[in-house]
Order: sequence, then structure tokens, then C-alpha cells
Amino acid sequence: MGNAVAPKSKGSTGTAVGLVLGGVFSLQFGAAFAALLFPRVGALGAVTLRLVIAAVLLLVVVRPRLRGHSRTDLAVVVGFGLILAVMNGCFYLALERLPLGVAVTFEFLGPLGLALVMSRRLLDLLWVGFAAGGVVLLGGGAPDGLDWVGVAFALAAATCWAMYILLSAETGRRFPRTDGLALAMGIGALAILPFGVVTAGSSMVEPVILGLGALVALMSSVVPYTLELLALRRIKPATFGILLSLEPAIAALAGAIVLTQWLSGWQLLAIGLVVVASAGATAQARKDATEPPEVAANKYLG
Repeated sequence: MGNAVAPKSKGSTGTAVGLVLGGVFSLQFGAAFAALLFPRVGALGAVTLRLVIAAVLLLVVVRPRLRGHSRTDLAVVVGFGLILAVMNGCFYLALERLPLGVAVTFEFLGPLGLALVMSRRLLDLLWVGFAAGGVVLLGGGAPDGLDWVGVAFALAAATCWAMYILLSAETGRRFPRTDGLALAMGIGALAILPFGVVTAGSSMVEPVILGLGALVALMSSVVPYTLELLALRRIKPATFGILLSLEPAIAALAGAIVLTQWLSGWQLLAIGLVVVASAGATAQARKDATEPPEVAANKYLG
């Protein structure tokens, strides 16, 4: 990272925890509201509204600068933007076919897998077992079975999420404040726009649809991504990862409240196993006391 990491005060850490949890709730309830758009504009129309509106808001507020950045910097932010588009597109296509809690649980295998690869501890086999048990229960715990096309989209989103973690950290190192996020969101919006126009057409500009799309953009993109970037500057990546482990459980809650997607007991147990696996893997990574925080962060975030 270049500069020494200053000790974190209790107040700073507490604020960061609040930022992460606020981002998690905003993201998952935003995804639930996005599903309400599917009957009118489809999954790709909904994700287009989300990214385009979020990009406009961020670019107007942040006003990022391109001057002074190398070609490598620009290549990183372009890659970040494209991954944002693919990740969100795949996730919404999965959400069109799967309950929110189930889709997020499959998607969460991406960051969980990244944490396990980065850790390389024998104990991680236990967390792999928990995660594998959760996946098996998800498949067998659905009353009518799972839509496996939806599962494939969720796993593709999981792969993109692991790449998002790496590119987000690299973008944060190369661009000040939220400049990199604003640029990446603009690139992602341009990349997904043709797909949304083809599938949804003029339905996307209806006033009610635009209003709900703006709400989804704020809750699912602007608020959580900004809070995540700010939180990562205050706490260790491992702590950040433990807090994010709650996402599948909060997604199940959002799906039940907003979409009345009640999951079976086995599916809830499956989600719990994945949450435990993720929290355990990230907590174990924190115990490497022989390395200074900045080295551990670089290992986790690439």
C-alpha cells in the first residue's frame, strides 16, 4: 500500500462497522425492490436502470478527474467497470429465477472462495466443508427444486464478485476518494445499456419505473459501494469480510419482507452454513499475528 497504516481508534472501527452493515442492508433490500421491476422491464432492464442512474448521480457529485493517471490506472478502472456490469447482470438474471436469499448465498461463494485461496490454512478445509454442505442443502431443500440456469448465473456472478474485490481494492489505491468508483460505474452503465434497451425498450423511461429505478440505484449501488470503499480505509479487510458474511442472511430477510419469499428450514440452515463458513474463514485469516496489517491487507486484496 505504500504508506504505513495508522492505528485504528475504537470510534473509527465502530464507525466502519456501521458503514459496512448499513451498506449490506441497503444492498440487499435494494435487490429486493429491483425484483419488483422484473415484470415490467425484465432483469437486464432493471440492472440497466440501476447502473445508469447510479452512474449519472456519482459522476455529477464526484466529478472524477482523468488527468494525471497512467494507462495502467485507466485499464484497471475499465476492468472494474466491466466486471460491475457483468456481475450485476448475472446476479439479476439469477434473481429472476431464484429466491433472493438463495441467489445471494450462491453468489457469496465467490468472495468466500477468494478468502480461502488467500488464507492457505489446513483449518480452511473445515470451512470448505461447511460451504459445501450449505450448497448441497440449498439444492435439496427447495420444495420444487432449484432453477439450475439461475444457479449458473449466480455462480457466474460469484466469480465476478471475487474479481470485483480485487479490482475494487486496486482502484481505491490508484484513484482518490470515490473517483475510481464513479468512473467504473459510468463504464459499467455504458456496457450494459445496449442490453437494457433491446430487452426493455421505452418501458424504462416511464415515470413510475424511473422512480423505482432511482430508488434501486441509490440502495443497490451508490450507497453500498461508497460505504464499502470508505469502510475499507478504516478497518482491516478480514474484519470487513466477516461483516459481509451476513449478506446471505440479510438477503433472506429482505426477500421475505419485500417479496414474501419464505424459505424452507433446510434452505435457512444452508444459508447459515455458508455464513458460518465465510465468517470462520475470514476470522482465521485475522490470526496471522506475524504480519503487519498492511501486508495482510495486500495478501487478501491482491
